[in-house]
Amino acid sequence: MKTSVFLYVPNLIGYLRLLLLFISNFYFDSKPSVFVVLYSINAMLDGVDGAVARVLNQTSSFGAWFDVVIDNVVRGMLWSSFLQWGWLFPSLEWCVLTCTHSQHGADWKNAFQNSPWLIKKLMAKNFKTPIGVFAMLGLHVLPIWLYAHYTKVLTVSLHLSPWLQYTVIALLSIGRAMCLFAEVWCIWIHIKHLVDEKGAQDNVITKESK
Repeated sequence: MKTSVFLYVPNLIGYLRLLLLFISNFYFDSKPSVFVVLYSINAMLDGVDGAVARVLNQTSSFGAWFDVVIDNVVRGMLWSSFLQWGWLFPSLEWCVLTCTHSQHGADWKNAFQNSPWLIKKLMAKNFKTPIGVFAMLGLHVLPIWLYAHYTKVLTVSLHLSPWLQYTVIALLSIGRAMCLFAEVWCIWIHIKHLVDEKGAQDNVITKESK
C-alpha cells in the first residue's frame, strides 16, 4: 500500500478541515457567528484542495474519495444539528457516494454522458459552468445560510434585511433542488444497474442449468 498518499498536501488540508469542524462544534450553540466563520473557512479550503492537488501533481483516488467524505461529514453535521428533518440531505448524499464510487470510483464525474440534459449540464467541466456553479452554491451554501438565518447572525451581525435573506434562501433552494434531481438520478441508475446485473446473472444460471 502506498502510504505516502496520506501525507499529500490536499489530504493534509482535508485533515485540517476535520479539525476545524471539531473546533467549530464548540461554538455551535454558544457563539453562532464564530461557528459561521469557522464553517466558511472550512468551505473555502474545500475549494483549495483540488487546485493544490493539480498544481503539485498529487491527485489520487483516495484524495477524490476523501474529499467527498469530508464534504458529506461537514454538511451532514450541520443539516442534522439544526433541522428536525435535516437528516434527509446527508442520507441522500451518503447514498449517492455509495452508488457513484462503487461503480466508477474516482472517475465518477465522467460517467454521465447518457444522462438527461440537466444532469449533463450540471456535471459539465466538473461543475464549472454557470448552472453547475449555481447548483454547487445551493449544495454548499444553503445549510450554513439557513443556520445563520435561524440564529440571527445574518440580522444581528451582518445587518441583512429579511427580504434579502429570504431571496437568497429561495435561490439557493433552487440550486439545491437541482442537486436533488441529480442525486435521485444517480441512485436510480445504480438501482437499475443492480437489477440488470442480477437479471443477467439469473439468465446465465438458467442457461447453464439447461
